[in-house]
Amino acid sequence: MPTVKETPALVIAGTHSGSGKTTVVLALLSALHRRGHRVQGFKVGPDFIDAGHHGRITGRPSRNLDTWLLDPPGLAKTYRRGVQGADVAIIEGVMGLFDGRGALDEAGSTADLARLWDLPVALVVDARGLARSIAPLVHGFRTFDERVNVIGTVANRVGSARHYNGYLAPALTALPGGCQPLGFLPRDERLSIPSRHLGLVTTEEFQPDGDFWSRLADAAESFLDVDAFLALARPPRLAPPEDESTRASLARSVRVAVARDRAFCFYYEDNLDLLREAGAELVPFSPLDDPGLPDSVDLVYVGGGYPEVFASQIAANHSFRASIQAYHKQGGAILAECGGLMACAQTLRDGSGHDHAVWGLIPVRVVMKSRFQALGYVTIETENETLLGPQGTSVRGHEFHYSALEPLQPLCYATRLVRSDGAPRPDGIQIGGLLAGYAHLHFGSNPAVVPALLQ
Repeated sequence: MPTVKETPALVIAGTHSGSGKTTVVLALLSALHRRGHRVQGFKVGPDFIDAGHHGRITGRPSRNLDTWLLDPPGLAKTYRRGVQGADVAIIEGVMGLFDGRGALDEAGSTADLARLWDLPVALVVDARGLARSIAPLVHGFRTFDERVNVIGTVANRVGSARHYNGYLAPALTALPGGCQPLGFLPRDERLSIPSRHLGLVTTEEFQPDGDFWSRLADAAESFLDVDAFLALARPPRLAPPEDESTRASLARSVRVAVARDRAFCFYYEDNLDLLREAGAELVPFSPLDDPGLPDSVDLVYVGGGYPEVFASQIAANHSFRASIQAYHKQGGAILAECGGLMACAQTLRDGSGHDHAVWGLIPVRVVMKSRFQALGYVTIETENETLLGPQGTSVRGHEFHYSALEPLQPLCYATRLVRSDGAPRPDGIQIGGLLAGYAHLHFGSNPAVVPALLQ
């Protein structure tokens, strides 16, 4: 088999959540795109929001690379699918460099991916209040696991050029073995995207002034060594391509309606790719703005997002509610994840305590809380036959929500969630053709669920 020439990549990691790696990545993507590079963004871990902003800049859907959700062949397939036609890939890390599934478990971490693929890492450090002390901080990250190649450093939220050139850069250069200073970004709120309880405001909602993306590109060109970033990128060490010559095709055309608007926008791009590759036609629709479901669909897929923010608009769209209720009553197949589950409830109580009558497919009230109700990786195991496949089907996913369910009558659960830190608990409410749960499923962890969904 001839050697596959892989597209070079560079990992941008952080010392901790909030260090500024997303701002650095968006600035770098903006500058490279403006220069005319065909650049592909990726996001380590299960986050949807940052990946959406990558795609807005590059015009190419960003994809998630998660070493817990996907095995090495699945990761390699995701990478190769994403970089087709690209010159270079920029991979944004998750949380701190070594933060993964648990205190002593780096699965899902940025370090785990960089180590697996032997990729160089540029470390973003929040340099507020730091001078020479940046050196031992970076030195610790570089030497904690020498199989992770931390090759350069970006200082974020720097007070001035004097702060960087007089203190930070010399301290980094003097480290044993050297650690290439790659520049800095100044403290500038005009470079930031607003946040809310689940993270940044989504790209579907974010409407900056006309100069925002240019400001990011200008900041990268002024303060970062963009050429050095490009020079550091190198091809990842991927698992060999799989033989897909025997992949089965659908016996008929299947139309999948995918909710896609400001309220529902959390989807793994891999999931959509796998549905398309299996022969499905994806038909986008908006539960906020459309009068009803698209015509002649075989499956409705409602992902996560921020239905609590748009609850009044969801409740006000009476014609759409009647449409999805009629589809459900006729036995139509619906897969609803997290925000989709919330919209399927009888009532959604928002963060201000106001109740909104939503789609009424499940006899529950969904109530927003002030703290996380669940956060972390889960394995979904089916206890009955479901849309996902026969009893015993297993799919990996992730939970991240502030809401909780208050049943208005007994519920029928068809799946359970297995976590590393506690006993399994029920999820996956099944009513007729509806399967609704809090977990965001990654179909790539068990590709057999795709043909099952499309039956």
